[in-house]
Amino acid sequence: MPYFRRIIDAQLTEWKESRNRKPLLVRGARQIGKSSSIRNMAKEFKYFIEVNFEERKDLVSLFYREHDVTKICEQLSILYSTPIISGETLIFFDEIQASADALKSLWFFKEKLPELHVIAAGSLLKFALEEMKSYGVGRVSSIFMYPMGFSEFLWASGKEGWAEAINNADYESPIIEPLHKNLVNLYRTFLLVGGMPASVRAWIETKDFRECINELADIQQTYYDDFSKYTKSISPELLRSTLQSVVAQIGGKFMFSKVPGGYATEEVKKALGRLSAAGIIKPVRHTAANGLPLGAEVNEKFTKYLYLDSGLLLRVLDLDFGGAKPLTELIIAGSEEDFVNKGRLAELSVGWEMVKNADPRHRYELFYWENLSKGATSEVDYVIPKNMEILPIEVKAGTSGKMKSLRLFMQKKNLLVGIRTSLENFGRLTIEDGEITRIINILPLYAVGRLTK
Repeated sequence: MPYFRRIIDAQLTEWKESRNRKPLLVRGARQIGKSSSIRNMAKEFKYFIEVNFEERKDLVSLFYREHDVTKICEQLSILYSTPIISGETLIFFDEIQASADALKSLWFFKEKLPELHVIAAGSLLKFALEEMKSYGVGRVSSIFMYPMGFSEFLWASGKEGWAEAINNADYESPIIEPLHKNLVNLYRTFLLVGGMPASVRAWIETKDFRECINELADIQQTYYDDFSKYTKSISPELLRSTLQSVVAQIGGKFMFSKVPGGYATEEVKKALGRLSAAGIIKPVRHTAANGLPLGAEVNEKFTKYLYLDSGLLLRVLDLDFGGAKPLTELIIAGSEEDFVNKGRLAELSVGWEMVKNADPRHRYELFYWENLSKGATSEVDYVIPKNMEILPIEVKAGTSGKMKSLRLFMQKKNLLVGIRTSLENFGRLTIEDGEITRIINILPLYAVGRLTK
């Protein structure tokens, strides 16, 4: 089965070759491709041992009984009939959250076998780490992984040249129009397929959306089945109701009162925290945006949530709300303005594209701005730090006359540059604001990942 190139591959290679290497945790939601990327890197080693703690529950007891990592390696070498040699062997602990002792052993690999390549992955790692009384700060590294972004979708589709064209384009040197139209069409397809590798593979191999739907339905059910593992104090029913409400409120401020079941606000807050910790949803928090860091002026009462993947979002709409046909038709055939302004899917995609292309060694946080003055309706979809400045991003279609919120924000915060992202080609608008010249760069939705690379 061919491997799909991933953005994280470069980070894994850097870790492999680093002299100051620590055991590495690859963190992210279920079925986003963590194990496949690690196995792909394993091809660069002479020897490879993979231990999946959900499949080999018998090996959990090995780490419980034995705390000397040298002896653990001796026994793993015998069990897998594979030499364990520093510099030549990669040891991969998969689903490591199933063994707290194996997770803790990573600390001691750094101390006792620092030259050995040890990597681990898990889908519910944050829960496991929270339950541990202490964690080996400074002895273990983490990187964060997400579903495939649009550039990775292009690579999987054999369109490496198209991805390169996006990187080489400029606001004053747009992509040639025929290629731009092709990219817009493929971007619409990407929103339907989503970035879950199983769905992408089904599309690449069959070009049949029904095959993608089947894969995504299976993944979504796996997520529901996992709810019982999140915490004993929150019921799976509450988690499911909260997730359904996140989907129903995509693109707007989350309203606790809209969660079905009559749950108290504090209960829903805990459920949102659990879903965020599992990587299934991503908060977009309101910031006053008076300066950097943006997180210093957050208003927790105003938070939006993004669901993990556009393809999965459509499946939840099908499974739990009785159908996603209107949104699907909007993606495939909707006008530019309807697609961006009414679908709300574009806003979700923009947020995740920035997260997916950011430095994987850190969790990339998302913020938006809203004018909280009484009677005001101004809102900017995203504000991000860029070159030590605040960069506002508005997900819009249409002409400059429809960017009142963006222009108001730039005036209030004395900013000279903003971004409008839509299905338009690269471009630039110059706006004379009294004696000040402001620039609004037009960035195609398919190129948003460039902002955080």
